[in-house]
Amino acid sequence: MSIHYTDSVDGLTPEQLAPGFFTGWPNPPSPVTHLAILRGSQHVWLARDDDSGLIVGFITALSDGVLCAFIPLLEVVPAYQQHGIGGALVARMFDTLAALYSIDLLCDPNLQAFYERFGMRPYTAMLKRNYAAQSGRAP
Repeated sequence: MSIHYTDSVDGLTPEQLAPGFFTGWPNPPSPVTHLAILRGSQHVWLARDDDSGLIVGFITALSDGVLCAFIPLLEVVPAYQQHGIGGALVARMFDTLAALYSIDLLCDPNLQAFYERFGMRPYTAMLKRNYAAQSGRAP
């Protein structure tokens, strides 16, 4: 398996987004909406399988560009998990955001150990979810 990492969505099409993202979501975004998410993010890193040409992992960040950033999504297609792709994406995003004071994300407790490897620590948070809009708005 040969994986190439890029921080550009230029020329990316919905057909290049591998099936399997958003596993377990009752209302996952369509590939068209997924591409709109990537294009609308201030920062993005993609993992592309050089053999298939498909995007098999991604991470996004939203930021004020001065002080804070939020990482809403890190996804790796299940068939590509446990190969270091998620960690490579996080490391690249943290490098991108290194000059900022605050990098925040929300995750389930079973994922906290993964993020602790990158110097993150558990914290108390608040959130609101509108599951009726989970598939996203049409771009």
